[in-house]
Amino acid sequence: MPNIKSAAKRDAVSKARRLVNNANKSRLRTARKTFLAAVEGGDAAAAGEAFRVFSGEIDKAAKKGAISKNAANRRKSRAQALVAKKA
Repeated sequence: MPNIKSAAKRDAVSKARRLVNNANKSRLRTARKTFLAAVEGGDAAAAGEAFRVFSGEIDKAAKKGAISKNAANRRKSRAQALVAKKA
């Protein structure tokens, strides 16, 4: 329990941001699972659409600070390579 008022405020902000970050990361993991399932399915159109959705979720997570810009670019690059390899 913080003794100082500003420390208590920072604690509250930190908890709120953690919840938002966890929600963003969870949405990102779900999109990744959907994307990988589409790629494994072999349908190029479905994989392309799933990549578009996954890429958007990555960009949103990076914009909101849940993941870094470099991590976002790396994940999109690897996902794009998977789509190109399966197509």
